[in-house]
Amino acid sequence: MNILIGGGDSGKSTLLHAVSLLFSPTNAVQLLETDYYNRLLEPGFMIEATVSLPEDIGLANFQQTLWPWEWDGERAVLPDNEREGVPFDPVYIFQVTGTPELELVWQIIQPNLEPINLSAGLRRKVGVVRLANDDRNDRDLRLVTGSALDRLLSKGNLKSRISKEVSAADLSNAMTENEQQALKTLDKAMEAAGLPNGLDIGLTSSQGLSIGALVGLLAEKTGVMLPVSSWGAGTRRMAALEIARATEASTRLTVIDEIERGLEPYRLRQLLELLSSDEQQCFVTTHSPVVLATAKKAALWYMDGNGHVGRLPQDKIARQQTRDPETFLARVPIIAEGVTEVGFLRVLLKLVFHGKDTVHGIRVVDGGGNDAMLGVLEALKGAGLNVAGFCDDEGRFEGRWAKLKAAAGAKLFQWQRGCLEENIIAHVPDSQLFSLAYDNDGVSGDRLRTLADRLDIQSKSESAILDACGSHDSLRKLIVQAATGDRTGATSEPVGKEWAKHSQKWFKSLSGGGELCEKMISLGLWHDLETVLLPFLNAIRAEVAEVALNPGELKL
Repeated sequence: MNILIGGGDSGKSTLLHAVSLLFSPTNAVQLLETDYYNRLLEPGFMIEATVSLPEDIGLANFQQTLWPWEWDGERAVLPDNEREGVPFDPVYIFQVTGTPELELVWQIIQPNLEPINLSAGLRRKVGVVRLANDDRNDRDLRLVTGSALDRLLSKGNLKSRISKEVSAADLSNAMTENEQQALKTLDKAMEAAGLPNGLDIGLTSSQGLSIGALVGLLAEKTGVMLPVSSWGAGTRRMAALEIARATEASTRLTVIDEIERGLEPYRLRQLLELLSSDEQQCFVTTHSPVVLATAKKAALWYMDGNGHVGRLPQDKIARQQTRDPETFLARVPIIAEGVTEVGFLRVLLKLVFHGKDTVHGIRVVDGGGNDAMLGVLEALKGAGLNVAGFCDDEGRFEGRWAKLKAAAGAKLFQWQRGCLEENIIAHVPDSQLFSLAYDNDGVSGDRLRTLADRLDIQSKSESAILDACGSHDSLRKLIVQAATGDRTGATSEPVGKEWAKHSQKWFKSLSGGGELCEKMISLGLWHDLETVLLPFLNAIRAEVAEVALNPGELKL
């Protein structure tokens, strides 16, 4: 399974349409000038794919001999004739060309670069099931050439037999006496004029529309037989896939645009499980985090606004895909080091964008720690994903971080030293240090107790803690240690484990990070931090086409 993601109008659906066109089961495909790049008919377009075909598809039964290329793991190359007796992986190059005359030419490119005809019969044997957003005719539910229902049922010229039966149906009994008399009068007039006579009425087909195309799948509901094409969008899609799976075919391609369309989350998971268990190849696009969180074994591809496609390496993104799948769907994802940074940035960005940060497609996500987010950032950058980051500089992997910062610029923010809590607390006035121990409701909870425990005193009053510290500088350092869970100075392992949990009682949570941002604002610290944080905020504004803020312009 291949899942294609990317921004709106980046070309995901176009890619699926190209796959469907290359393996179209019929030559009756109409081209429009809008199918050509920038509506320029010159020089046309070409779609090419390297295809592996099983032996039982019957290549030897076709009129022309198809010579295979050799797959070297990345591309098709000429077979090495000197390796006699050594098996190789044979592949074929399929190609469809849109000519300036609005015509399509399907070909197979031989190893000597000679093109030969790619017949509709061979394309039909490959078998494409395409579920597109505009697929209102539900082609695969009807008996049209190359549809899933046609491949399942048409083993002995079924369409011809149906047409014969339908055309022989006697419809004259449905006419009233006056209608029958009118037909007889017309018959006499036609005979007198030397025109075809002996008239009757019946079902007929016309150019572009056969009677077989009017034959579709019916299903019973509350005692009434209804066309499956009249059921819900999700049901129609799943029915088409079941028909395709029931076909005894050695190969099949499934192409689904916006796989989540019409399906509740539980049915979507059911469909993904069905596709994952199928050995046939599948290409889908999605905007659903349910899909990304469920399809962990699928290959994930990202398409940027310029039409470039890059694969996201599973080993680097698997944890992030589970933790927050919306990372890969946001317009501007910001990978934050931990939950504190996520809470801090969400409050700050909401103020910077006047509550419209989510409208702009900005999403702050937890990167799972400094080292973990480094791998995620590298994977996203390699796939062309427009990504930002917010983290500490812990002094590891300096070369890798330098490459990321060179590419991302101000969008990748790192504190020059220390962590978020340390940099905020460093600017709190001495007289306001104890205010950090109280939440927005004025409740200290266990924060003062963590300070007393670290000082090994019984009383958790502010005066007792300050006296034990001896100075405001020591108090500031003590608060930073408690807020970060620093174990330095612990007298034993049990004490050290307890001290490590102190951070959870301060700001090491989503709400705690938001509280820290609110304290930065309420204590008037923005003026001290603006020069550091404003370039990052302006870089995010630039990503959503918002003008940069001048120093002093943002009032917090």
